[in-house]
Amino acid sequence: MLADAKLDTEGQVDALSLRIGQMQSHLLRLDALGERLVEMGKLDEGEFNFEETPAMGGPEATDASETDSLMPNLVQELDQLERKISNRELQLNLLEDLIMNSNLEEIIHPMGQPVKNGFISSLFGMRNDPFTGKRTMHKGIDFAGKAGSDVVAVAAGVVTQAGMQPGYGMLVEINHGKGYITRYGHNKKLLVEVGDRVKPGQVIAKMGSTGRSTGPHVHFEVLLNDKVVNPTKYIKSERTKDNT
Repeated sequence: MLADAKLDTEGQVDALSLRIGQMQSHLLRLDALGERLVEMGKLDEGEFNFEETPAMGGPEATDASETDSLMPNLVQELDQLERKISNRELQLNLLEDLIMNSNLEEIIHPMGQPVKNGFISSLFGMRNDPFTGKRTMHKGIDFAGKAGSDVVAVAAGVVTQAGMQPGYGMLVEINHGKGYITRYGHNKKLLVEVGDRVKPGQVIAKMGSTGRSTGPHVHFEVLLNDKVVNPTKYIKSERTKDNT
């Protein structure tokens, strides 16, 4: 019975340690994003402190007899991390509001197509799924083209995702502020990382056919306040040269 209790306690410690590690990684990503936003908005760095080193690591390897005493410390560390993450998120929300009320208003609004060369191969809305043939909702617009051709950002922003995502394949997601997010899926190669600042027209990836795809193309989505919207009006808009 005692051995079972020790194993159970060790399992709880391991689970808490894993959770702490995940939260530390999340905190580091928030810090990197905050620093990029400060730079992007040309704000006073002293107003937003993203340089403080977040809590790092977990407990050192210990004997099973020591695990009971570790539990309170791990719980306390978890609470501290949660408070730090909450504080960072509040800072980022305030920072975003300041930036979006600055002269960046024009360049953060999605405008234009996500490709330099290509053609629309599938529109937003109900369609026959290319794999199942069933009527399904297509949440973006597909632009077909040559594999390896340029995929470009349609507005200024900060990269919030860059990597493999189910269905999307190699995906880039950009937060533009004011509730706008754009996504670029099925890429062959990514040229940006999470936290990178991008400009309108910047090449962010190379077109491919990764994920749930039948051929080289970019699946382009626009979200407004966390809801997918029809990208048509945005790709038909044109940005003046002064705002690129």
